[in-house]
Amino acid sequence: MNTTEFQVFEEINAAVTVCDSEGVILYMNKISRETFGELVGKNLFPCHSEASREKIRHMLATGESNAYTISKNGLRKMIYQTPWRREGKISGMVEISMVIPREMPHYQR
Repeated sequence: MNTTEFQVFEEINAAVTVCDSEGVILYMNKISRETFGELVGKNLFPCHSEASREKIRHMLATGESNAYTISKNGLRKMIYQTPWRREGKISGMVEISMVIPREMPHYQR
């Protein structure tokens, strides 16, 4: 995989991490590297609990996405994990982690 495909994510205000279908990290943007350290080429499964590993395996097998919020170091974050596909086949997963404000507007559209 050519990392220039992900260059658009390099300076967005969210951590973006991309792995392949085996869990090997292919790309981390600047915020992801600052948050987790340089892990490109390493497998993400050892960094997760068994419950998280099962969730990731499930997403990679089914194509389902996963979203949740956390509190960490006094900040609220939204985590969005979703499989990515190449030619219709699940090829890995993308995780986007972004800080969200304590009070966030919600609109009905």
